[in-house]
Amino acid sequence: MTSTAPLIAVVEDEDHLAQGLLFNLQAEGYRTHHEADGDAALAWLLNPSEKPAAVLLDCMLPGTDGFTIVQTLREASIYTPVLLLTARSRPEDILQGIEAGADDYLPKPFDLNILLVRLKSLLRRTSWQQQPPASNEPPPIPDAYSFNHRTIRFDTLELIAPDRTTHLTLMEADLLRFLTDREGQIVSRKDILEQVWRVHEDTDTRAIDNFIVRLRRYIEDDPASPHHLLTVRGIGYRFLAHP
Repeated sequence: MTSTAPLIAVVEDEDHLAQGLLFNLQAEGYRTHHEADGDAALAWLLNPSEKPAAVLLDCMLPGTDGFTIVQTLREASIYTPVLLLTARSRPEDILQGIEAGADDYLPKPFDLNILLVRLKSLLRRTSWQQQPPASNEPPPIPDAYSFNHRTIRFDTLELIAPDRTTHLTLMEADLLRFLTDREGQIVSRKDILEQVWRVHEDTDTRAIDNFIVRLRRYIEDDPASPHHLLTVRGIGYRFLAHP
């Protein structure tokens, strides 16, 4: 393991699970930092001795819970990728984590290989965003979608508006891509749950509404009277680039 290996923060209070994660992450070549208490974890993440490349974050912790931790990080403009570890039987945890700003989630108990694949995916996406093009290569064509004087940059996870640039989580970007790819079509809440967020359990789909409210603040001139991201009563939503 080298000093240049990515640093992964593990926030988990179950000692046997935490030790297993630390051992396997180190075996994969990562450096690790462990916190078992939510209050201590939040304090460290807000002012780390070294910025981690990603955070593996349990939902339920002594002290500050995982949802509050990720929400506080986003409010502090800290966009370190967060992989949320959730209880298998609680799909509402998944929606709450997505709404708080998590980039991905994994239900417990999980397969270690799946966790490592998800982690590598988050790190790879971050690397793509930070890597400048080689001097002898033409600049890459942005993976972008433009409408209403706004541009969604899927490659850099940004929504660029005339007055501000908003950083997006992977979950926010994935939902915006899902909607813009189906411009003009009605998209059901069930489709969003299953095809974007991989939630297949019976879930109160109205929980998505709060997430949609936040997206409207990003893309609408007047979020209280939306023209682009419309609610289709009893079904779901429809995105219109040119209403």
